[in-house]
Amino acid sequence: MKKILFCLSLIFLTTKLFSQPFSLPKLKYDYSSYAPQIDALTMEIHHSKHHQAYVNNLNKAVVGTRMESQSLMDLMFYAGFRSDVVRNNAGGHYNHTLFWEILAPPVAHSEISQELSAAITNDFKSIDSLKKVLLNAASSRFGSGWAWLVLSPEKKLMVTSTQNQDNPIMDVVTERGIPIVAIDVWEHAYYLNYQNKRMDYLNAVWSLIDWGVVSTKYKAAIGDSLLIELEKDNWPAMKDFHKVMAQTFHPSENGDLSPIRARSGEFLAKAILLTGSNPPKSLKTDGVHEGLLKLENKCAEINTLVKKGAKDKVLIKKLEESHDLFHLVQGLCHD
Repeated sequence: MKKILFCLSLIFLTTKLFSQPFSLPKLKYDYSSYAPQIDALTMEIHHSKHHQAYVNNLNKAVVGTRMESQSLMDLMFYAGFRSDVVRNNAGGHYNHTLFWEILAPPVAHSEISQELSAAITNDFKSIDSLKKVLLNAASSRFGSGWAWLVLSPEKKLMVTSTQNQDNPIMDVVTERGIPIVAIDVWEHAYYLNYQNKRMDYLNAVWSLIDWGVVSTKYKAAIGDSLLIELEKDNWPAMKDFHKVMAQTFHPSENGDLSPIRARSGEFLAKAILLTGSNPPKSLKTDGVHEGLLKLENKCAEINTLVKKGAKDKVLIKKLEESHDLFHLVQGLCHD
């Protein structure tokens, strides 16, 4: 029996040791297929060394923690609450994955969709104008970073750039949206072949963008509920309340009521500010406002109970009710 238990423990530990939530994606084409725009050695080093390092470091940071079961999108969405290790490596993994996905040898390119072509014409006048704006954003990015073509929460195309491995999904940037084109402007992406001639590299990358693939990403982004999440997260009062909710409710799940006992007044104040705030246009509905009023009343009830020295069991129940109301409001924001 002891041998069986030992073997089972060994299997469990081995499984945990080699369990890796994130992995390096395979490229659609071999490294030499992107030449002469990007040489084979640069592609190989960039993909198998740099990108692999981001994946390895991300796995090392999350394995054995609650983040191990979270998606890459979850890790990035609230990047401001993550460690620098998770923020940088989650971004590095996502950014490079998108970069590889949209690149292809020119002979393998597919046609741009009518929908994306119309959106580009509407928001940039022409594909040539988009090229000028996007490559300018990439060339003027100081130091290391990325340039992006993004679908905003208002479903408009926009160009932006970010430092290091940040991206427009993260809460640490001001212009947020769903990226459909990513251009890497870290020096390791081009220095072997282009040295300091960043614009030459950017023009080469532009010629590798497969607009058929970008069209597919545009169509997916249009219907992605992430746009609603991004819009809600651009609602400062909602974001402020959510932060206090998370910092008081989640400890209570483990029996720790000290955060809510110390911050019940702040909890109520944030709820009042949320009810009186100006939500994004698409979220101004009677249902959302009524839900916020109920949430404010529940927070007031919790504050009163804390002042009266209510038992933990009572507070836990009321916190659960406030948490459910908050997620009900979030659900109404989807409708």
